[in-house]
Amino acid sequence: MSTKELKRAARIILVGAPGVGKGTQAERLMKRYPQLSAVSSGDLLREGVRNRTPLGVEAETYIKAGNLVPDDMILKLILNELKSKRWVSTSSSITDASPASPSRNPSASFILDGFPRTAMQASRLDALIPINLVVSLITPVNIILSRIASRWVHARSGRVYNVDFNAPRVAGKDDITGEPLTKRADDDDETWKSRLKKFDDTSQPLLEHYDRKGVLWTVKGNSSDEITPKLFQELET
Repeated sequence: MSTKELKRAARIILVGAPGVGKGTQAERLMKRYPQLSAVSSGDLLREGVRNRTPLGVEAETYIKAGNLVPDDMILKLILNELKSKRWVSTSSSITDASPASPSRNPSASFILDGFPRTAMQASRLDALIPINLVVSLITPVNIILSRIASRWVHARSGRVYNVDFNAPRVAGKDDITGEPLTKRADDDDETWKSRLKKFDDTSQPLLEHYDRKGVLWTVKGNSSDEITPKLFQELET
C-alpha cells in the first residue's frame, strides 16, 4: 500500500457496529497516512493503571468496584495525551471555557478510539477539542453475522481467523503454535443480534449530534476491502 501525506490535521472518530471492521480501517488509515496516530481511551486507561499515575490510581478504584470510569477522568486522560504530544496547548484544561486550539499541522492527526460512545460524551468532547471527521461505517447485519459465524480464535494469543477471508493454513489450527482454535463463548447469533440492536439504539443520537456539527460522513460496504478505497478518497479530496 502506497503512503500519502495529509494536507491538514485530521481528528477522526470511527463509528460502527461491533464486527463492522473499525480496527481494520484504523490500521489501514495509519498505514496509508503515516502522520495519523491512534489515541485509545482504553489503552490510556490501562497504561495509567499499570504505571500507577495519579489518574490511573484514581480510575482503578472505580474499576475494582465494578463501576464505569467517570467521563471527566477519560477526558483528562485524552487531554493529557494530546498535551504530551504538543497537539494542544500544555495549559489546556477540561474546565476551560472554550475548546483547546488544536495544532493545524498534519502531524497532529489522530484517530480517537473508545470515546465518545454517547451524544452526551460527544458534547463533553466538543468542549475539549473539535473533531473534524466522524466516519459512520455501515455493513448489513446479515454480513456481520456471517463473519462472526466464520470466526475462530486462538485463545492464548488472541489471534483471530475467519474461514472466509483469513483462514488458518491448517483448518482448525493456529498458524504459529499449531494449537486448536476455538469459538468465543459469546459468538452466537442471539448474543450478536442483541449487541447490534443495542449499538443502533445508542449510536443514533451520537451520529445525529455529529451530523448537526457538519462533520459526519457515512460509508457503506459489504467488506472492509470495499469500504477502504472510499475512505481514502474522502480524506484525499
